[in-house]
Amino acid sequence: MAEELISPIRQGAHDIAVERERMRRRRVYRLAAVILLAEAWVITAALLDRPVLPRLPAMDPFLVTIVIFFAAMLLIVVLTTVGTSRSPHLVYRPEQVDVRLDDVIGIDPVKEDVRRSIDLFQTHRRFADQMGGTPRRGLLFEGLPGTGKTLTAKAMAAEAGVPFLFVSATSFQSMYYGATARKIRAYFRALRTTARREGGAIGFIEEIDAIALRRGGMLGAAPSGVPSAASACVSSSSGPLPGLRGTTTNAVISEGTGGVVNELLVQMQSFDEPTGLDKLVNRMIAAVNLLLPGHKQLKQRRPGRAPILLIAATNRADSLDPALLRPGRFDRHLTFSAPDAHGRRALVDHFLARRSHEVSLDDPVLRDRIAAATNGWTPVMVEHLLDEALVNALRRGSTTMSFHDVEQARITEMVGIGQPVRYTEAEQRLIATHEAGHATVAWLVAPNRTLEVLTIIRRGDALGLLAHNDCEEVWTHSQYDLQALVQIAMGGWVAEELFYGHTSTGPASDLAAATRTAAQMVGAAGMTGSLVSFLAVDRDLVSAVLADHASREQLEGVLDEARSSVRRLLSRNRHLVEALRDALLERHELIGPEITDVLERAQSMAEVRAARPVLAQAVAGRIGTSPAA
Repeated sequence: MAEELISPIRQGAHDIAVERERMRRRRVYRLAAVILLAEAWVITAALLDRPVLPRLPAMDPFLVTIVIFFAAMLLIVVLTTVGTSRSPHLVYRPEQVDVRLDDVIGIDPVKEDVRRSIDLFQTHRRFADQMGGTPRRGLLFEGLPGTGKTLTAKAMAAEAGVPFLFVSATSFQSMYYGATARKIRAYFRALRTTARREGGAIGFIEEIDAIALRRGGMLGAAPSGVPSAASACVSSSSGPLPGLRGTTTNAVISEGTGGVVNELLVQMQSFDEPTGLDKLVNRMIAAVNLLLPGHKQLKQRRPGRAPILLIAATNRADSLDPALLRPGRFDRHLTFSAPDAHGRRALVDHFLARRSHEVSLDDPVLRDRIAAATNGWTPVMVEHLLDEALVNALRRGSTTMSFHDVEQARITEMVGIGQPVRYTEAEQRLIATHEAGHATVAWLVAPNRTLEVLTIIRRGDALGLLAHNDCEEVWTHSQYDLQALVQIAMGGWVAEELFYGHTSTGPASDLAAATRTAAQMVGAAGMTGSLVSFLAVDRDLVSAVLADHASREQLEGVLDEARSSVRRLLSRNRHLVEALRDALLERHELIGPEITDVLERAQSMAEVRAARPVLAQAVAGRIGTSPAA
């Protein structure tokens, strides 16, 4: 039965098109009737020698002025009242929307469900009448900003061929008491009217959490998500760092939201509300039925099913009122996540097809590198990256972007714009040593990570930094991965201690990042012996671990072990730190392969120097003399 229902859709025959054609013909017939009546009146007036329009009676101009004044005052009052209760939505006709589902890239996991929702919307009458199902009335799009929620909703309206009523939830809010509820009623009234007039309509409420927060009487603890290790990390000499922390979600208490949420709940159950004509006819039938016996009662009109699909978008779905999330209101929840490597590659192809670029960027290998380097980026971020690359190309006097322009734009987006700072010679050498320690440890202990940027140029709050990322897209991290992150964070601290005999204030943010990662190992992932998870309590993970004496000792053990391991590692590889330090002092910034080239060259030279005494001894042994001779 489902295949029989879907197959006509593929051929273009669906309930929405039939309904729209029926409504179009009805409007044509009504217009023709009005024109015929007007023409009959003109002909009758001509035959009877009467004026087509009645003549206005003579009136005193002073009286007319007074009437106009009071009418204007009354009109102002009425318009003020109506204006505060008017629906703030915008209507887009299908032909005004220039995007289709094929243009929405990077949402492959949800695109099939979106297409299925369109199919059900287009065959809502057959799905209900022939199959006995209840059509979907509401879809909730949740996900990070810039993942394509609004674009997908517009594409759905264009694919379905119905008007798209867009409204921002904040536009419902008003300074007048009760006006917010009136605006919500006006919006749903417009949605029903448009659906009946056009054969269907899709409504979209942007950022619905602005008017649908959890009511105070229905509070509940939302489940806390398990934080995962960050795949992209930054080790800096100064300033705050992104790191690992336990996340908890508190229920939102907002006074005055109860009435607004209640109105929204009622309206979402009122899609099939009778029209004004139906109400009048039913009222008349009810009056007649009062005079009739029970077995002769007249049947009242049933409200027609309005073909409406309401879509709402939010990035705070856990704060919405639970009554909104039940079936019958928002029947389907679709999560828009950041695209994976295949989705990002498709996005790169899609955006580059519309932007001027050099022929070299048509190389699949370079496009794969761009997709791999933007792990965790949303479609909007990828598009913005290529726009910034065009800006870089324009600055150097070209009209086509190159791969170097894309890389420069990515580095700027990732670590910020470089700020010129005049360091003292000693301070510059200290910062270079610190960052070289981070990079050396990362190269030695984490071969599965890509070294992206090593700089002593100030960016944001960081006087210098190392940016590194996973070589491949991964969703989980092992105990070794987290230990490596702790060791990389310790690299700068240990390098300062080895080369200067003391440390500065630079490693403060590194120690904070190492503490957060170690707290993840101790208090959430069960990697240090204890299986107790502090994510089970509604509290910050790091604070919970530090407050527990046994867990704090385990945390200290992880950090001490990492520091000892890094100290042994850098003591054996001082030449690598020195090589990177000297390269940073000379060039101030190393990008990607430039970092590994310095390290590999230094390692090769060290191996050659170590091999010379062995070679000399071997030669001396063959000729029967000592190495000194």
